[in-house]
Formats: sequence, structure tokens, C-alpha cells
Amino acid sequence: MTAVVLDPASSAPLHRQVYEALRGAIFAGRLRPGSKLPSTRALAAHLSVSRNTVLGAYAQLLAEGYLRGRIGSGTYVADAPPEHLLLARREPAPQPSPSPCAAALSRRGALVAGAPSPFRRASAPPHGPSGWAFQVGVPAFDAFPAVAWGRLMSRRWDRSWRALLPRHDAQGYAPLRRAIADYLVTARGVRCTPEQVIVVSGAQQAISLAAEVLLDPGDPVWVEDPGYTAARSALVALGAVPVPVPVDEEGLDVTAGVRRAASARLAVVTPSHQFPLGVTMSLGRRLALIDWARSAGGWVFEDDYDSEFRYAGRPLAALQGLSPDARVIYAGTFSKVLWPSLRLGYLVVPEGLVDAFVAARALADVSSPSLEQAVLADFMAEGHFARHVRRMRVLYERRQAVLVAAAARELPGLLEVRPAPAGMHLLGWLPPGRADRDAAERAAANGVRCVALSELRIDPAGRGALLLGYAAVPEDAIEEGVRRLGAALR
Repeated sequence: MTAVVLDPASSAPLHRQVYEALRGAIFAGRLRPGSKLPSTRALAAHLSVSRNTVLGAYAQLLAEGYLRGRIGSGTYVADAPPEHLLLARREPAPQPSPSPCAAALSRRGALVAGAPSPFRRASAPPHGPSGWAFQVGVPAFDAFPAVAWGRLMSRRWDRSWRALLPRHDAQGYAPLRRAIADYLVTARGVRCTPEQVIVVSGAQQAISLAAEVLLDPGDPVWVEDPGYTAARSALVALGAVPVPVPVDEEGLDVTAGVRRAASARLAVVTPSHQFPLGVTMSLGRRLALIDWARSAGGWVFEDDYDSEFRYAGRPLAALQGLSPDARVIYAGTFSKVLWPSLRLGYLVVPEGLVDAFVAARALADVSSPSLEQAVLADFMAEGHFARHVRRMRVLYERRQAVLVAAAARELPGLLEVRPAPAGMHLLGWLPPGRADRDAAERAAANGVRCVALSELRIDPAGRGALLLGYAAVPEDAIEEGVRRLGAALR
């Protein structure tokens, strides 16, 4: 294939050279929209490189929107390339004159600007509880113990404001790290001490720090497909190459991951409650993932984003606790339990990595706000956190049941909504052949917000579905939201 020429003398990894060559050919118009690319096996044979090299390049181009796949047909240049590429290829308009800012971007800056992000598209919902139907990952604001939190904040400020004004430890407020460690050991089966806990601003910063500390540009990383788009974007922005690994009823398919990129440096997983499919990784898969990390010298990033909300039995033990020498970076967040703008989460890292992670944390934004850390430490130490989680389990289980019942009544033949034993959202499966992005757009036009499952996929194959968040929506607003959704789908 003339579009790809490798330079053996180059210091750039081979998969990066393949990626740059294909991207450049698309950019220059040598590969036109809709053009079919050779199979990964054929291109690898043509270039005399391993198939994993080509898989890594294709995966990044798919993730960035330059390519699209057709089930049973192959891989094609996207009909509508990423927005920044379209802007670059458009004929210059007389008005206004092009900004010099775009040309000033570094290579990493261009990756950051082009990476898909759900946060850039987010906007405030309409006023009223029904405005949250059916946004994903939003907790029940109407049930938050605001009075107790306000009382703790007032007391903490009165007692400690002088001590809280100076800059604090980049690793996090020590009493909060102790409270987090106690909670994780008893409730999640995590093996850790307070010295291994690092307070961060949330799951997004956690994955960025892990990538910065553990990865070099061009390193392949296993990501769940479908999976969390923001995590994939953070990896792309730092120059890593996401390798999509399919998820089945047992969770991440480790065998497929080894087949696609055995030498990956990191695997990003949500084993307790996979996002977005909701499956739990089996014990066999967990042990296989740990064995892969140990033998390959890789790492596992365990995102435990909503494990508190399990309605059948006790919350599942974390993957991190399965082995004392497991190469696992464990991350959690308070955004799903308390409220998103609190911007507090945590990492648990092996002792040998603590100094490197703390140094990276200090460079990122020095530390999290001291007052909020101190209040959260009091909130946990005095039992408010545990009581709040117990109340939310009962509330969310009831709201899920209302959603399932309303969907069965209002959406037969339009959307199949099945109950789940955990989480804050359900999947609504569309009839085979129905495009979920079109359904999500129709729902939005009718005042209902939901996420199309295909937006979270790298491999576009599979049945369409809508993600329906129910945690933030009161029962009567769930009923109204389902009626609106039904009208939109009809």
C-alpha cells in the first residue's frame, strides 16, 4: 500500500509510523472518504510487521474518528472525519481570517483538542427534577444530606480555618486518607494503608496520572469495548494507543486482549460493574488479567466507579485485593456517591509507585481544596457516609424498579429495559436494526437525555441501545420521562 512507508531508522515505534502515514494520507486526500483499507493481516504482511502493530494503528484511528468499521465488510475511511480535520481541509473563507491559534498547537495539543469528550458537550439540564431524565452517572441530589454536610463545614471552618488556609500535602489530607483506607479495607476488600492512598480530583485525573506515570507515547493500552469514552480520550491525549478489547458476559475478554496486543502496558477495566454493559468480571477473568499483568510487566487500572450501589447481596470485593503482589492501580470517586462538582476521588497505588504518583499529582494542580477534604473526612469518620450509601441503595433500587415497570408498560416493542443487580443506569435495547444515535437525538428533542451505546463503542458492530440513568430522577419524573421517550421513539 503506497500510503504507508516505514522508516527503519526512525526512533518512532512502528505502530506510530503506520498511524501517522495513514492519518497523513487521509489529511492530504490521498485516501478519500469511504475508501476501503486493507485488512490488518494484509497490511501487516505487506509491511513485514506484526499484525498487532497494524491493529494498534487502526485502533487509534478508529478512536479518533478517522476510520469506521463495517461488520463483515472491513475498515473504511470515515465519511465525516473529525471536526478539526474537516476544518483543515475546507477551502479558506474570505471572512473571518483563520486564527493562528490552531497552527500553534503541539502534537499533544492537537490530540487533546481532537479527543472525544462527553464533558465538552455537557450542558445544564432544564430546571426541575424531570430535567435529569435519564442522564447517566448523576446521583440523587434531592436525597443528599445537605444539612449534615453544612453543619460539618461550618464546624470545621470555625475550628480549623487558620490551619486550612496554607497549601497542603499533594498526596491528600491525612485524616481523609485514613478514612478512605479504612472504608476500602472493610467495604471493598482492598489491601492498602493510608500511605498508599492519593487524593485526586476524580476518576478523570486518576487515569491521566496513571497514564503519565506508567506509559510512554505509542504504548498500547487495553480498553473495554464498549467502554468509558473519557478514559479512552485521556489515553489518546497522552499519546497512548487504545486497543479495543471486547466485553462479554464474563467481562473483559483477556484472551482477545492478549491476541490483539500481548505487550500492552496497561489495561483499563471496570470489573465490579462494567461500564456501560453492567456485567461483572468473573473470577477466572480476574485471575487471568492479573496473570497477564504479572507475566507481561503490565499494569491494571481498576476503575471502581459505582460499586457501592449493589442491590443483591454485599458489594463485590475489588480485583485489587485478590493478590498481594498484584500490579493493580485502584481508583474510586465520590462524584457518584455525593455530587459531581465536589471533585474528590482517590487512587490506591503499590508502595513502590507512591512517590512517582504524588510527584505527578503535585505537577497537575498541587492539591485538592483543603476545606472540602477536611469536611469529607469528618463526614466519613462520623458515620454519615455509610448511612448515606445505605439510604441510596434503597432509593436507587426503588427508582430502578419504577423505570423497569414504566418501560414495560409504555415502551413495548420500542425499548427492552431489563433490571440489573447494581448500578445507576440501565440499558434499553432497541429493536434489531434501529440506529441508537438517531433514537437518542429524537429523545433529546423531546426533552429526554440518554446516551447511545454506539457512542461508547470502537467496534461499531452490535445491537443498538440507550443508556438510561435513573439515580437522579424521582419516581414521578421517571414516569414522565418514559412517556416522553416513548413519544420520541414512536
